[in-house]
Amino acid sequence: MNLIGEHVDYNGGRCLPMALTRCTTAVVTLRDDGLLSVTSESRRWSGAMDNLDAPVVDADAWVLYVVGVLIALEVEHGMDIEISSDVPVGAGLSSSAALECSVAVAVNEALELGRSPDELVDACVRAEGETVGAPTGGLDQAIAIHGSAEHALLIDFAAGTREQVPFDPAVHGLAVLVIDTNVSHELTDGGYGSRRDDAWAAAEQLGLDKRALAQATSLDGLPEQLMRRARHVVSEVKRVDDFVAALRTDDWAMLGPLMDASHASLRDDYEVSCEELDVAVETASQAGALGTRMTGGGFGGSAIALVPLERVNAVQSAVATAFLARGWAEPDFFTAEPGAGARFD
Repeated sequence: MNLIGEHVDYNGGRCLPMALTRCTTAVVTLRDDGLLSVTSESRRWSGAMDNLDAPVVDADAWVLYVVGVLIALEVEHGMDIEISSDVPVGAGLSSSAALECSVAVAVNEALELGRSPDELVDACVRAEGETVGAPTGGLDQAIAIHGSAEHALLIDFAAGTREQVPFDPAVHGLAVLVIDTNVSHELTDGGYGSRRDDAWAAAEQLGLDKRALAQATSLDGLPEQLMRRARHVVSEVKRVDDFVAALRTDDWAMLGPLMDASHASLRDDYEVSCEELDVAVETASQAGALGTRMTGGGFGGSAIALVPLERVNAVQSAVATAFLARGWAEPDFFTAEPGAGARFD
């Protein structure tokens, strides 16, 4: 779950995600007949390991995340993979990265591939981009592998660096409340890719490498739409830096306004919010949240709110009432704690 720094990973910026304590589990059992079987709840898919590069005919989209990881890891050994998860799907909470990384870690151990954590991240990014066709920037996979309990992870995509930043809101009498709007969030429907294309076009018009928009010092000369995309990226990276600086000085009062400003920028300049997210954000703030913003790729999914512990129930009730008044399905809620990244048990 990204605390702040949205749509900056593929623009060479900095972001601050945290891993959740919710978990996707992949159980791998090797087999000797060269076949692959993938099972998730009542769904099952099977195919031949020597034909994974061909289109996965008649497969549900979910199995492409698994197949993509195996292709990226150049795996040829047959296996059964059983998937279970309590991570909400389509909620902007990186359920696809959780699936990819759980499979990558399990297969790496089962076959003793010896791949490093960074190599596993790269394989999962390739799986989503090349096999699934979702042009993600690598944030989700990086935090799914490198997350640490009671910490957020500062990732600098230009420098290629990571830094664990202590993040334990409960110590300060606060909770991170996740508001799942239950509006479908899908990164392969074109909206995400069009924003990436806008950002890359803006960078190139400014004379930058297409993945370096976050380094822009002037937006002069850009047409209106590209200027707004670029303005979000540059201002969002500054908000990430200010957010981390506030955490380091225990100035938690500064976090809320930065979250609010992040959402406004995503709504108005990057245009990836939706009515349900905007209502959730506004209502939560009115009910006592210190700051609220959408998280994830947008176009649905979840908002997150930094809420005093004594106001959590009030915020939940206010948002649920606001949704009911508009005839929308009731959102789901849970409080998020920073957890560990993927591991082998």
